[in-house]
Amino acid sequence: MMKNAENIIVGISIGDLNGIGSEVVLKTFEDSRMFELCTPVIFANVKIMSFIKKGLGSEVVLHGIDKLDQVLPGKINVLNVWKEGVDLNPGENDEKIGEFAIKSFVAATKALKEGLVDLLVTAPINKYNIQSEEFKFPGHTDYLDQELEGDALMLMVQDNLRVGLLTDHIPLNEVASHLTEDLIIRKIETVRRTLVQDFSISKPKIAVLGLNPHCGDGGVIGKEEDVILKPVLKKIFEKGTLVFGPFAADGFFGSNQYEKYDAVIATYHDQGLIPFKTLSFGKGVNYTAGLDKIRTSPDHGTAYDIAGKGVADYNSFKEAVYLALDVYRSRAQYMEISQKPLKTREK
Repeated sequence: MMKNAENIIVGISIGDLNGIGSEVVLKTFEDSRMFELCTPVIFANVKIMSFIKKGLGSEVVLHGIDKLDQVLPGKINVLNVWKEGVDLNPGENDEKIGEFAIKSFVAATKALKEGLVDLLVTAPINKYNIQSEEFKFPGHTDYLDQELEGDALMLMVQDNLRVGLLTDHIPLNEVASHLTEDLIIRKIETVRRTLVQDFSISKPKIAVLGLNPHCGDGGVIGKEEDVILKPVLKKIFEKGTLVFGPFAADGFFGSNQYEKYDAVIATYHDQGLIPFKTLSFGKGVNYTAGLDKIRTSPDHGTAYDIAGKGVADYNSFKEAVYLALDVYRSRAQYMEISQKPLKTREK
């Protein structure tokens, strides 16, 4: 059963403390109306968060806790994940700061996995300074894919614009070799299922972009469309999923074709994210689809160039919280309907 709104606990990993993560988190919850929607728990340290708050001139009240059973609704709860002091240098890439980012993220993921928080919103990390012997993942998504059940897929969301990826954080020259029939089938099914259970779209329409310019021009500048994509998409369509394509990527967004579909799946990272970020105007959200738990994040990075200056735009982070809550409600409703199907009338 879904909780009352204010009792939905939003776990927040603090990200890179030398970036803008802490700022956008605090700015989001300066609006007291947010507490009518959820109860935030920041996984960090209350002393360092108080120091950052003071530097930003923020007047929010932080409630430090040592255990999650001490969470208070209507407060910005800060769970003390570590006790030691932190030397901050806004805008600097610091391996020690990366260690704290991962401590926060791992603790928040554990709480999510154990059901101690209801959903997770992650502030931006630096993918370089988080690497260590204990943490060898390109980013949040890969770790969540290991720790949680399901098949993780990056889905960028802004209102009705949803862009998913067949491949994400891999070198461009390796994309073609990753486009196997199994991968394409799995990822498209993940997107279809996500649109149904998390976005309440009963019969979603999905568009898939081609890999090569002009979809290979009949094999003249690439054969992946004819050899791999078209046969697989045909097979998926014949089994009942409304999937269309492949479409030439260069004109797909500029011609507004994307508006005809509930989601667009790009073959690689920049093919999907460049048009998405151009269209989303800083309000986009990164949603990790396909997992048994809910995780969102803003669509921007650490923004070292403006860190500590108090000028960061918090809208993407706020939208990430909103989307996580929307998905939570949609999924809860879907699960309730699925478990209690309408009874058919006996004749």
